[in-house]
Amino acid sequence: MSLPIVDDSLPPADTRPHLFGLRAPQLVSVLQALGVDCSEAEARRVLGRVISEGNDELRTMKKPVRTAVRTALDQLLRRDRLPVQERVKDDVDGFEKLLLRLDDGAFVECVKIPLLKKGCFTVCLSSQVGCAMGCVFCATGRLGLTRHLHAWEIVAQLVAVRDSLQSGERITGAVFMGQGEPLHNYDDVIAAARVLSDPTGGRIEAGNISISTVGLVPQMHRFALEGHKFRIVVSLHSAIEAKRKTLVPIAKTWSLTDIAGAIRALHQSSKDRVTVAFCLMSGVNTGDDEVLALQALLPDVPLRINLIDVNDARPVAEGGFAPPSSSELGALLDALQALGQPVVRRYSGGKQKQAACGMLASTQLES
Repeated sequence: MSLPIVDDSLPPADTRPHLFGLRAPQLVSVLQALGVDCSEAEARRVLGRVISEGNDELRTMKKPVRTAVRTALDQLLRRDRLPVQERVKDDVDGFEKLLLRLDDGAFVECVKIPLLKKGCFTVCLSSQVGCAMGCVFCATGRLGLTRHLHAWEIVAQLVAVRDSLQSGERITGAVFMGQGEPLHNYDDVIAAARVLSDPTGGRIEAGNISISTVGLVPQMHRFALEGHKFRIVVSLHSAIEAKRKTLVPIAKTWSLTDIAGAIRALHQSSKDRVTVAFCLMSGVNTGDDEVLALQALLPDVPLRINLIDVNDARPVAEGGFAPPSSSELGALLDALQALGQPVVRRYSGGKQKQAACGMLASTQLES
């Protein structure tokens, strides 16, 4: 499977740069290219006002920027929000899914996730419209890929969630686990993550930003070489080669041996555990053979093993997958304990409103 080349040019209606995709040095450069002199201090004040504070009014800033800069920002750059087309909240667990309309009429979904600490939330972000990976258990994968999202469109998802917060509430984390394969859209995802972690942007600690991948090996090595502080989550789903190829088509391009080498590079770069994730499917990837295969694949790398149940609205008789039974899960957890690696059992919320992992499709309003 080769990765498709995507035409992700901005819609012709408005090609102006968007503030949501910029950090202070970039804003200075953009304005200079447009013939406007702006200091980095002014750029930080503008971005802090617009992105961090969520206030588009530049005239009432405590320390305003010069009129020439403000006029240029008003005329030459964008700072508008993506319209929220639909908002649904799961009454069971409080997960809230937002459907956002993009400039070209496409839709993308993000999810507001409540944390155990009261008033704190993580936002689950999409990186593409659809997805090219075609993982058989994922609703987004069945859509196919339309296009990459721009960095500003990714940041706009966080802004949309942040705008819904009540007094005293805040976003403390972000996960690139929504629609799309984040590392397929590497440059824009990293650019967005940098804005999210910037003091004048999302103000999220870099270590609280997780970027998932089903195993794009060249991009994993690039991430390791660049030394980012964000976390990579490698979605293995199976440590058995033949089985993984039936679940994740990209496995036909990069083998588990390739992925293991990239995981070692990530560990050497971060000096931290590397998270590997399994979407658990009854009768598919919950046996002792998976544990033995994982042990053989990565005996020398400290891991964090992340487990989450599959979410599939389709009946098993129609090709869907079911989550493991309690006995299956118990046996798997017992077997994993023998590896001596920490195991994280992730809660998958939002099932009642199709907001859970693997269920984001945003097809309900597409024309």
